[in-house]
Amino acid sequence: MKKILVTGGAGFIGSHLCNKLLNEGNEVIALDNFFTGNKRNIIQLLDNPYFELIRHDVTMPFFAEIDEIYNLACPASPIHYQYNAIKTVKTSVMGAINMLGLAKRINAKILQASTSEVYGDPIVHPQTESYWGNVNPLGIRSCYDEGKRVAETLFVNYYRQNKVRIKIARIFNTYGPNMHPNDGRVVSNFIVQALQNKDITIYGDGNQTRSFQYVDDLISGFEKLMNNTPEDFFGPVNIGNPNEFTILELAKTVIELTNSKSKLIFLPLPEDDPMQRQPDITLAKKMLQWEPKVSLKIGLNKTIEYFDTLLKEHFS
Repeated sequence: MKKILVTGGAGFIGSHLCNKLLNEGNEVIALDNFFTGNKRNIIQLLDNPYFELIRHDVTMPFFAEIDEIYNLACPASPIHYQYNAIKTVKTSVMGAINMLGLAKRINAKILQASTSEVYGDPIVHPQTESYWGNVNPLGIRSCYDEGKRVAETLFVNYYRQNKVRIKIARIFNTYGPNMHPNDGRVVSNFIVQALQNKDITIYGDGNQTRSFQYVDDLISGFEKLMNNTPEDFFGPVNIGNPNEFTILELAKTVIELTNSKSKLIFLPLPEDDPMQRQPDITLAKKMLQWEPKVSLKIGLNKTIEYFDTLLKEHFS
């Protein structure tokens, strides 16, 4: 049994990770300040004697004796990370410093949940880990993009200078149950709108592309990176689904799967919204023996079922 700390443990991805780690026989401490996390996501874990939930903000130091840290704490949707841009930067940067300091003190292995946003609006397609990105440092998304880029810098330098055992995963668009219904992300937006037969809002002409990864595939990638790679391999590694879809294709698929009467409406594209985002997962296949297994339709059906239940509870 390992004792594992998950920051952002009540969030969308963190809650799935906590559940998987507990099912594998580990002891788990989840930290969350509940800005975007929700106790509903981990309510079924609270009776587990090997699970501990602590309200804590990672911009403040935290002390515990643990074996591993998964650093997931940070709002990840534009609506939430732009709400308080300074706080977002602090969460990425101070959160990384505090968790790396903890890992250094107790010799714990630590994984950073980085993001495909470090590539910005890419001019290289698909994106490999060697691509440095095309980020606007002054744009409205920069609080998240640059915060995550600095966090990667901190991780690499704690490894070089202090021999901290690090792993860096770059997460591409991920969806699934426990997503926040009002997070403004395209999958949750479309599903919630379709289930209520509301107009589906598409920003731009809908021809921009994304690659959508089901959350179970991401968690599998996390664990393989943390446990199944040599100590001297820390990444960064793209964890995403390379199957590319236009936003228009996604909208039509959601309407089909929900039997919705929704109509499509088109609004202006937000500032710095990338036109393409597709991972090259050659490195993940080679070093992690990992690739995604869940198809878009199967993953969407599971996510639709979750939101359908959530909406029925809310309006009942």
